[in-house]
Amino acid sequence: QVRLVESGGGSVQAGGSLRLSCAASRYIYSTYCMGWFRQGPGAEREGVAVIYPGNGNTHYGNSVKGRFTISQDNAKYMVYLQMDSLKPEDTAMYYCAAVSSSSCGSWFSRADSDYWGQGTQVTVSS
Repeated sequence: QVRLVESGGGSVQAGGSLRLSCAASRYIYSTYCMGWFRQGPGAEREGVAVIYPGNGNTHYGNSVKGRFTISQDNAKYMVYLQMDSLKPEDTAMYYCAAVSSSSCGSWFSRADSDYWGQGTQVTVSS
């Protein structure tokens, strides 16, 4: 059973913007931390951004702070990642993910997740 469905991504020039979307089941949306990981060519998977269930607190990886914004739509069980001022080093496969709320604090120190989306490619050219 598919739990997370991603959309968005694509190719853009440096300085441009893209938005990723992730649709979740009501259960996952309401009880799990949700956000994105990414994995660039030859790189390890890293946490990009996370939003907490309930209070909607957000946290970002150091490399994207001030450029990316994670948000949610409670009526649609959707999470979004607005990516602005994109750089070539943002090129990666981006994965929507969900982690149990008891493990939200480890988002940026882990590479695994309880649920994954199918992944979407983001390519930024210089």
